[in-house]
Amino acid sequence: MAMIFTPTNQKRLTNVAIVRIKKAGKRFEIACYPNKVSTWREKIEKDIDEVLQTHTVFANVSKGQVAKAEDLKRAFGSEDHGDICLQILGKGELQVTEKERGANNEALYRDIATIVADKCVNPVTNRPYTVTLIEKAMRDAHYSLKPSKPAKQQALDVIRKLKELGQIQIERAQMKLRITIPETCKTVKKIKESIKPMASKVERDDPFEMEVLADPGCYRELSDLLQRELRGQGQIEVLNLKEIEEGEETL
Repeated sequence: MAMIFTPTNQKRLTNVAIVRIKKAGKRFEIACYPNKVSTWREKIEKDIDEVLQTHTVFANVSKGQVAKAEDLKRAFGSEDHGDICLQILGKGELQVTEKERGANNEALYRDIATIVADKCVNPVTNRPYTVTLIEKAMRDAHYSLKPSKPAKQQALDVIRKLKELGQIQIERAQMKLRITIPETCKTVKKIKESIKPMASKVERDDPFEMEVLADPGCYRELSDLLQRELRGQGQIEVLNLKEIEEGEETL
């Protein structure tokens, strides 16, 4: 296989993030800067030169072995390294070391716990839990990380699991909403009766206005109800995104 050299010096690719793809029975790799692959895929980084260490397709980055032209032609229908680099960057698998994988998992675990702590409270005291306490509860529950799944989605899984196991008392922090119904409405009673099952608590119930506490997941349902019954004439207003007591919960 060809080796990559320059006339005056050898290009040493250090601190490399490798993206790999297998096509037509051959392995192809590109050398990227660490932490840049995900930002490119998320369309945050737009300068390809900030992502690729070199616009070269390798058979083996670590050994500096450049992919053969005939292999590129067979696998990609082209010998254009720049274009093939983009294809591999978009569809290839990012290779990470065990150390990097461990660090990434720890960061993801912390992110999930942070989201859970931000969204939930002890329903008895209405106080939030600390991130450290949520992390401990996750470990006690033997929660298995899913590295390819977003932290927000996994946080919802964690909330469900902790509630099922009953290790700690936990519920989503409630939103405080004000719902206003036009005085011209002839079905006020019917609409209120439809609202009540979606609220965890009715704090105020006036003839044409209600203040309720509700799970954030019910907001869309309440909004759809008002739209359907009042054709956009009713109003739902968020008074407080999280109705909580001051101070953190301790065990």
